[in-house]
Amino acid sequence: MTRLNPQTTSRHELRAEKVRRNKEAALNAFIGKKAEIDEMLARLQSLSDDHFNCHPDEIGWATVGSLEHYACLLKRITDSAFGEGEYAE
Repeated sequence: MTRLNPQTTSRHELRAEKVRRNKEAALNAFIGKKAEIDEMLARLQSLSDDHFNCHPDEIGWATVGSLEHYACLLKRITDSAFGEGEYAE
C-alpha cells in the first residue's frame, strides 16, 4: 500500500484516504469481535448440548442457581441486542 505524499496530494484526497483507512480498520475490528462472539456462542452451545456437564443425579439448587445466573447474563445481552427489556424504547 502506497502512502500519499502530503506535499503533493490535495487535502481532499488526503482526507478521503484517511477516511478509507479508518473504515477499513473499523471493519477489521468488527470482524475480529464477531469472531470472538461466534467462538463464545459455539462454546456455550456445546456446553448446553452436554447439559452444562451435569448428570441428572448431581443436579441440585446450586446447579439451578448457576444456570439462573447464566440466563440472567444472557438476557442482558439479548435485551441490549434486540432493544428489549430495559433497553426497549
